[in-house]
Amino acid sequence: MRGGALPPALLCAALGFALAFAPRRALGASLAVLGLTAVAASLLPLGQAWIEPVFLGCWVGVALAAAAVHWRGGVPTTAALVLALNTGLWSGGVVAVAAEPVDLLKALPLALLCLPGQWIAARWPIVLKVAASWLIAVALLVAALPLTPTPGYAPDHMD
Repeated sequence: MRGGALPPALLCAALGFALAFAPRRALGASLAVLGLTAVAASLLPLGQAWIEPVFLGCWVGVALAAAAVHWRGGVPTTAALVLALNTGLWSGGVVAVAAEPVDLLKALPLALLCLPGQWIAARWPIVLKVAASWLIAVALLVAALPLTPTPGYAPDHMD
């Protein structure tokens, strides 16, 4: 969970789930903001010193975007744009510190889950809410892993 397309892909999937509950008029602008912000953030010259904060921000971003599906009355347009900006920032940041630029191209299309998601949300919203809850659980577990001393993940006195 520390590189490649998976972290930004989970971020984009969580945003797609959130946008499924947003007004249809917010989709185009939100997807444009996501793409532009992600590309701009991936070009930032972030060094390896930024890896922990960027990944923490990534997993918090997954949890926030996925939690937005529970917004009473749906995700407002302004919130959809802010979530897209946040997702683009962290997706690009992860690519800048721990992935290849092509990984961003693999991850961004997952935000298009909002298109079939709107159809699903209109009929069976619980399906998307359960899937988003699983994303929240994964994000919290992955975010907590570096904070927990686990044998085998870091050198210790025996090495």
